[in-house]
Amino acid sequence: MEIDKNKIKELLDESSAKVESIMKDTAALENILQSAEAKLSQIPNVGQYAAKLPLMLSMIRSYIAKEYTEVSPKVVVSMVGALVYMLKGKDLISDKIPVIGVVDDLAVLGLALQINSKELEAYSAWRENGEVK
Repeated sequence: MEIDKNKIKELLDESSAKVESIMKDTAALENILQSAEAKLSQIPNVGQYAAKLPLMLSMIRSYIAKEYTEVSPKVVVSMVGALVYMLKGKDLISDKIPVIGVVDDLAVLGLALQINSKELEAYSAWRENGEVK
């Protein structure tokens, strides 16, 4: 089974306005981040990007807290959009289908992490320099 990356990008683009409004509501965004962490903890093998997921969540939190602002808002929107898709979006594959149901969620997350890998590396370097409180 192959996931259509263009369809995923289209779904993320469609949700960007909703995501931008969610990002203005710190409590709603934190709820999404916590829900994403809970859902991800239930997925056995998240793939090669699994190690970057906590970094992505941390970067979003640091951006919202205005601790880390050296990233384009579009990058943060794409990452939050992937989380929103995973939790609430229109699925390409229903989550009700065991095992296979999370494939599209993982593909969306993987794509968001891949597209934003340079920004995540920059954030990681920023954290390693002791900038995060």
